[in-house]
Amino acid sequence: MGEKLTVEKLRTDILIIGGGTAGCYAAYTLGQNGRHKVLIAEKANIKRSGCLAAGVNAINAYITKGRVPQDYVDYCKKDAKGIVREDLLLSISENLNEVTARLADNGLVILKDEKGNYVTRGNRNIKINGENIKPILAKMAEESKNVSILNHVNITDLLVEDNRVYGAVGFDVNQRKSFVIIADAVLIATGGAAGLYRPNNPGFSRHKMWYPPFNTGAGYAMGIEAGAEMTTLEMRFIALRCKDTIAPTGTIAQGVQAKQMNAAGEIYETKYGLATCERVYGTTEENRLGHGPCYLKTDEISKEQEDELYKAYLNMAPSQTLKWLEDGKGPSEQNVEIEGTEPYIVGGHTASGYWVDNHRATTVRGLYAAGDVAGGAPQKYVTGALAEGKLAAEGIEEFLRTNDLSAGIAEEFFGESAWSRIIRQYERYLENEAGNITIEQLEESMQKIMDEYAGGITKAYQFNETGLALAEKKIQSLFSVLEDLGAKDTDELLQIYEIRERLIVCLSLISHLRARKETRWHSFAENKDYPEEDKNYELYVNSVKKNGQIRIVKRPLVVGEYRPLIFQFEGNHPVNAGGEL
Repeated sequence: MGEKLTVEKLRTDILIIGGGTAGCYAAYTLGQNGRHKVLIAEKANIKRSGCLAAGVNAINAYITKGRVPQDYVDYCKKDAKGIVREDLLLSISENLNEVTARLADNGLVILKDEKGNYVTRGNRNIKINGENIKPILAKMAEESKNVSILNHVNITDLLVEDNRVYGAVGFDVNQRKSFVIIADAVLIATGGAAGLYRPNNPGFSRHKMWYPPFNTGAGYAMGIEAGAEMTTLEMRFIALRCKDTIAPTGTIAQGVQAKQMNAAGEIYETKYGLATCERVYGTTEENRLGHGPCYLKTDEISKEQEDELYKAYLNMAPSQTLKWLEDGKGPSEQNVEIEGTEPYIVGGHTASGYWVDNHRATTVRGLYAAGDVAGGAPQKYVTGALAEGKLAAEGIEEFLRTNDLSAGIAEEFFGESAWSRIIRQYERYLENEAGNITIEQLEESMQKIMDEYAGGITKAYQFNETGLALAEKKIQSLFSVLEDLGAKDTDELLQIYEIRERLIVCLSLISHLRARKETRWHSFAENKDYPEEDKNYELYVNSVKKNGQIRIVKRPLVVGEYRPLIFQFEGNHPVNAGGEL
């Protein structure tokens, strides 16, 4: 107690915060010419961090034979009920097959038929053996020219002055050491936000969830606090999963064409609709009406199909295969029970995240976003995150090439005044004595509030304005509790900052849920005060936090012909961020 953190100061051209899918591919893209010095800061180890840590068994975003990129845009737009950025989606779609080919060149096994064609799964997917996809990506990044990796460093705050980013500050999660990193450009690639709501499984199993529990909304929180514009946070994502294991259901639904069925044996999926949110909503409603439990009907599949499912889940969710084996009955003998998860904020599946232009620039000059943190483009999945990593890297290179940075970054950013407040906060948590409230108890309080007042599992994902107002008030009150927490080491300090990040995201999420006065996406945003879809909300609900207050900004849809939105800045401030209503 009382020991000061050592401070290491680093200088780089480009800082990538987050070494997951998008971050690794951005580094790989930048390393192809090696013109710029690149540093990846990752709070775990890039070899097995992020959403791909356990692997995947399919590429879910691919332009299959006979399809064109616009087809994928149309699918995403329909599934999201029109609230998408068509320019972002098209630029992603045009790169899906190229980034897939690069992975194959570097060792990813893509399954082929007897004619040498990729084995498809539906209209937009191809099958892979993807247990080692993340080590492949990590190696691609590590071996790229002029790329350095800083593992086990948790970045907490951006260094921003006059809406221009100059770097970031963080700490080592294993030792009492902090980092001040100065950069000409910064890419946020940290992933979305899990753990905001009370999960399916309580107690020691609470982290058995759909989205990685280590993705806590850090990138969102940094941007929100820095004044970056965020978009469509109210389009939450709720995954339909295999019960208890929380393993993916798409492998079964698409792989063997299994239908959703209630306890009475009735196929109910077409009754509610086939959009992603409607599949969750239908299951929730059937259970609420007393028609549950609900299943994917698999008891008529062949033994060959069953063996394929065993193999597929071993590639990404071994717990499901183990559950079948422990039960002594596979999916050909018993239907697979399904349930919805708690809500997440994740721009790889919905449109929530940073408001970015077609170069993936945010509204803070020099700050870029890619992958799950970038908004506007749902259904990215793995290859969409790779594509955005590439596009952001190219955008950063253009930014560095076309802006006069010859004067360098002001030396005062290596002076104590710019970053000392942040490090003093680290030390204060390390000096605090343990109080009556533990880190875990604060997390549970936050999740209980969000569950009960902001549309969690126990409320069938429903909310109203009265509940949201209470949620905002109660979440605000937890910040004072947060300040009194104590950390005995930097691992506990990490846990405190993960709660801080979630609380910041919760407040912005609540503001977005209150601002969209309609129900456009059942379950994802089920507003009982406004239960119908409203054409007046065919727009983006955005937000900016300034002087501690969250301000809602409504922007018109970017639709029609391919007219990419490119931010223009006067000084450091964007002047064409989308046309305010």
